[in-house]
Amino acid sequence: MLDELLGRAELKERIADLEAEVGHLEARYEAESDRRAEAVRARQEAEERVNRLEDRIADLEGRLEAVDDDDEVSFRGRETLAGERLHSVLARLRSLETDAEGALTAFVAPDSLPDVVADAVGDGAPLVRRAAPCLVCVDDAGLVAVTLAPPAPPDPFATWSDGFELDDGWFLPRTGDVLALVRSDLFVVGQYGSDRDGEWSVVDTIESDVKSTHSKGGFSQGRFERRRDAQVDEHVDQSLDALDALAPAPGRLVVVGEKTVLGAFEARADYVARVDATGDPRAAFEAAVDDFFTTRLSLL
Repeated sequence: MLDELLGRAELKERIADLEAEVGHLEARYEAESDRRAEAVRARQEAEERVNRLEDRIADLEGRLEAVDDDDEVSFRGRETLAGERLHSVLARLRSLETDAEGALTAFVAPDSLPDVVADAVGDGAPLVRRAAPCLVCVDDAGLVAVTLAPPAPPDPFATWSDGFELDDGWFLPRTGDVLALVRSDLFVVGQYGSDRDGEWSVVDTIESDVKSTHSKGGFSQGRFERRRDAQVDEHVDQSLDALDALAPAPGRLVVVGEKTVLGAFEARADYVARVDATGDPRAAFEAAVDDFFTTRLSLL
């Protein structure tokens, strides 16, 4: 009765209505936040899938461009070489002895097949074009006709000799070589033979807490992306500083990792390659080394 006389009843009803409206708006906000977070996760998953598909498309386009009127010609076999198998194949190739100019070794760049190589491989010329960039090993008796795609190739050349001219450094790490694995959240750098010949030693590791997904609540999607980009930039800068802080090494610098961050290291590296090295720092580094130091063998 007193509330009605003082006008409190109407005010209380208005307050109740406003509280109900606030609750409704809060529910809508929570639902919108959930949708945004889900959209961010979906976008990140889509970007990862796009990267994988781009690699696949590039591989298929390379094969398509290599196909010509002689596309009925096919490789006798193809194999990825690493570890002991790679050493064994290189030893077999080196064991071939010919006359003074009975073995041709040549490195063929893409879209460029020297006449000396075309003449030596004959009908296998389309296959060499398809495999390029590659090292070609052919003997004048036709006993050996192969291409090798090493991870650290030389400049183009062609030479006839009494055996195949193969440099281990094209296929394998040299003492003093440095390999850095870079991801948006991880940097691991190691040196080959720095402690013991024939082994990699990790000399520095940087792990950064870079946000990978946007959780509901907090800041907006745009702010989240700007904050993540800033975190990645800071991580890359720290990684570059770590590289610069290394004592000058007599070997080569190989940088491998995520496509999105490799560009920042290209000016410093002798070789750059994209690899999918996930997991803990040591395991990821070892996987990156194994991935980079492989050679594609193709039989003509």
